[in-house]
Amino acid sequence: MRLWAALLLALTLIGSAAPSFAGPPELPKASGEKCLAEPAAMRRTHMTMLLHRRDATMHQGVRATANGLKACLDCHAVSGTDGQPVGIDSDKHFCRVCHDYAAVSVDCFECHNPRPEPKRVQAAMPETTPSEETVPAQDTKPEGPQ
Repeated sequence: MRLWAALLLALTLIGSAAPSFAGPPELPKASGEKCLAEPAAMRRTHMTMLLHRRDATMHQGVRATANGLKACLDCHAVSGTDGQPVGIDSDKHFCRVCHDYAAVSVDCFECHNPRPEPKRVQAAMPETTPSEETVPAQDTKPEGPQ
């Protein structure tokens, strides 16, 4: 009898832990024209691409913006009911949609901003006349032996 109870318990636990058979979740549309790679390739390799980018940035000082995390967030931001991009705490966040489905934690945003940065409008710099041009700073080192 105990064997049957244990078997029934095991089957119940396996059944509740099994992924949904409804297929992958519907992803929000990106706002950009083209991604770095086809969607199927991004689903398979984005984590490797992000780790490679992280290593290049951290260890070699390479700070390319075209394929960095900020660029991903700019295109894949999802707006909430208030019209503002949602954070990682929302189940609508682009990254969370698949990560929740796959039961994988998203740890990028422990350090990185989960929302795109607001677009800043740069004020036009006033043109200077030749009399207003800046003069290079003079060397102010004291003279004599040091």
